Amino acid sequence: MPAIECVMLMFAEEPDVDEDELSASSASIASESMETASIASTSSSTSDIIHEPLAKKKTCTESIGDKVDSFISTFFCHIGSIISSHPKLTIILSILITAGCSIIGLMMLSPESRQEKLWYPQNSLGQYAEAKFLSYFPQTSRIQHVVVGNNVVAAAGDGHGGSYHNALTKENLITAMKMHQYIQNDVSTYNGVDYTFPDLCTSALGSCTSFFDSNPVCSCLVISILKVWSYDLGRLEEDDDYMATLNTYGSNEEDYESVLGQPEFDSSGTLVGAEAFTLTYFLEDQSYVENGMSKDPINMEWEKTVFLRNAQAAQEENEGLDVAYFSTRSFYDESYGDTEEDLIYVTISYAVAFLFVGMTLGSKGCGQGSRWALSQSVMVLVAFSTVAGFGVASMTGLIYSPVNGVLPFVLLGIGVDDAFVIANAFDREREGIPIASEDDESIIKRGSRALGRAGASITVTSLTDLVAFAISSSSAIPALATFCAYASYCIFFLWALSATFFVSCMVIDEKRQRDNRMDCLVCFTRNEDKVEAVEEGDKGSKEGPISRYFRNYHAPALLSKRGKAITLLFFLCLLVFGVYGATMLPVEDTTRNFVPRDSYVQSFFSSMDKFFPTSGGELYITFEGGSEIYQSREALANLDTRLTNLSDAPPYISGSNYQNVMAGFKAYLDTGANRVRLGEDGWPVTYEAFVVTLKRFVDIMGPGAKYAQDVSFTADGEAIEALHVKAEYIRLTKTYRGEVLDDGALQIAAMDATRDLVNSWGDLPASFPYCKNYVMLDGLALISTELYRNVGLAIAAVGLIVLITVANIVTTLLITLNVTLCIVEILGAITFLAVAVLLFTSSYFWKTLAIQFIVTIMLGLIHGLLLLPILLSLFGPEPFASAETIKVSNVLQKETGVANHAEAEFQVQAPTRTPTPAPATL
Repeated sequence: MPAIECVMLMFAEEPDVDEDELSASSASIASESMETASIASTSSSTSDIIHEPLAKKKTCTESIGDKVDSFISTFFCHIGSIISSHPKLTIILSILITAGCSIIGLMMLSPESRQEKLWYPQNSLGQYAEAKFLSYFPQTSRIQHVVVGNNVVAAAGDGHGGSYHNALTKENLITAMKMHQYIQNDVSTYNGVDYTFPDLCTSALGSCTSFFDSNPVCSCLVISILKVWSYDLGRLEEDDDYMATLNTYGSNEEDYESVLGQPEFDSSGTLVGAEAFTLTYFLEDQSYVENGMSKDPINMEWEKTVFLRNAQAAQEENEGLDVAYFSTRSFYDESYGDTEEDLIYVTISYAVAFLFVGMTLGSKGCGQGSRWALSQSVMVLVAFSTVAGFGVASMTGLIYSPVNGVLPFVLLGIGVDDAFVIANAFDREREGIPIASEDDESIIKRGSRALGRAGASITVTSLTDLVAFAISSSSAIPALATFCAYASYCIFFLWALSATFFVSCMVIDEKRQRDNRMDCLVCFTRNEDKVEAVEEGDKGSKEGPISRYFRNYHAPALLSKRGKAITLLFFLCLLVFGVYGATMLPVEDTTRNFVPRDSYVQSFFSSMDKFFPTSGGELYITFEGGSEIYQSREALANLDTRLTNLSDAPPYISGSNYQNVMAGFKAYLDTGANRVRLGEDGWPVTYEAFVVTLKRFVDIMGPGAKYAQDVSFTADGEAIEALHVKAEYIRLTKTYRGEVLDDGALQIAAMDATRDLVNSWGDLPASFPYCKNYVMLDGLALISTELYRNVGLAIAAVGLIVLITVANIVTTLLITLNVTLCIVEILGAITFLAVAVLLFTSSYFWKTLAIQFIVTIMLGLIHGLLLLPILLSLFGPEPFASAETIKVSNVLQKETGVANHAEAEFQVQAPTRTPTPAPATL
């Protein structure tokens, strides 16, 4: 993590300044009691240099920290020496290892894009209930919805004060019937075969008023009030009293609530109007799974070319009509399709990142000191890490989800951060030395020392990142778990390749600059006159403007008494605000937010919220065991008495859209229209007779055809496996920041209360409730628990890693505090520029990612550049022993006569300073 990396650099490095600059820096923070030492020379030999040590005895933990730091530095020095000596071989080996991991692994890639396999916890109670329910009642249909409303306000004299939009006008019904006929008769073509709705629909009887209607749609499952005219446009046009005909659709008000939005009835219970009506079409599911993706090309083609096209045409061609529509394919088209279009912005963000790296890693132009070719190696570094990590993750059997496509973007920030640290270490090792004076051996030594300097920093940050992701890979949400697991592998390769591949590229680029070869066009050398002019002014790597700003302005102001007071007060207020915001943060299902705001899908959601506010998810209470069902037949027929008055509190079950096959069967038996012998209670006297009669009743040609999907019989048809009673939840939504969201907390409460209610029915057969949303709600219920658990474990792991490497309890607590406040690591200022481009996307996915990254970056920057330095200045420890070698370029060359700064570094030992960090360490 960058905050930790900053601290590691503070402890492991001292600024490279000359004697005057060191004195000026000391004077600027005299209030912090920074003590400096004088470096006196009595002869031209380095052995005569006198030191005035101000050291105090180090504690046990500080000694351990020195040893750990020394071990890491020594290890990376050896690695750096080997790599710098054989850069081309290192690059070739890196390419071969990356290719091997990626090719073998990607051949074993297991893609998965099914929502139920990615975003829902596996083996949860909801998933168990779903599997059991579907084993009894397989879902074999793709559903298409149309909601028809009226934009024309009814006359003021109609008793509604001029505010009622009555959709049940004959004109509107005729328009809807014409739309239906287009949907029914238009043809879609797939692989040269033509299909119409009757060819693809779910078969069912009862969609028309008579079984003898010749209209093909009467054999299809369609739910609409147009049923009363058997979907015949001529009958509707000739109907002089269409409202009387509409009143034949149902026998009570509840029958209309599922097909009419805000229906109105007079005092006698006669339907007089409604603000909307629906048409629902069912296609026979023909889906199959291929490469982890559910496909149904025939039905999807019909949905696109017939249903959606005609629904859209009805909306556009009828100004007074408000037509909202939704297809099974709609959500995927409008969410993921939009995301794919916005990938152009991701490409632009990478281009911005490359330009930023190129301009800041070296000089902005293409002359001496430019590193544009090296900047390309940073992009290659990220690419290699990604494919190698993906390959190894695939070899371990992990599934690949579409979310993993975000990882290259995350790795870009981490990789650029590591590249800057290594490049900065290379530059600092050359301060005071003209590049033209270096030979191959000098560059090799510089590469060794540079990696020794930067190795600890990139190791600690990579390790903390890896551990944080590894902890979250234990999530019960498969998409999150696989994303974090893939990230862990990729970060490992990013760390390894940064220390090998990038260092090799860095060494080659340094030799290129020494040989005056052009950037990118390495086969060409620069003009000799210009080269000589540049070499005359080359005094080695120099401190940049950003570093000078922090040294001369930022640090003195920040570490002054007033600066500390103001900064600490600001962060106290920020902490209070953050704690308040965290307690108010909702965990909700924002599925509808993945759809662009101008999409027709959003219009459909709005229409459902407006016209069907009491219509929530469908609830199925399933009862198992045929003989137990027969024994409890009367109680099951009267189950509605146990589900009344439950809409105002959990479980929030409404009284509408209730369907009970046992109640319908009992009503049928009471008519006497059967040939079975009944007992005194009005039911068949034996279980066998009960099964035979019920099977005839729910047959698609029987009087209870609408209950055909509500009973599951054994394969031989001689026993009942299960039956379900259908109910419905009220619509549980809320407004959050101006947006209508499903209220996850209330839905979870409703789910838990429903399960408790059903479990309390000890006098009924074994039963369980099922709702399509239960699997998702189980996931929502887990998110909060996992959030606190994983964040807590990650913070503890970070604290442990920092304690081992820094070996100071106070400093560890300070760093852990900053990590806790920031929540996640900071990827660096480069990510802000790259992410900012994504704010222009219309995809909720990318826009949310951009906002989260920007907030994270800004919080990390202000904590790392403002709060952490102050805390370290107040409570910071002694520096590592490796920090006690100060390279004072000009002084060394004057006093020791050593021309090579790299050699002089090891000849002068600087005095040990107090725990207060110098401003330059920022």
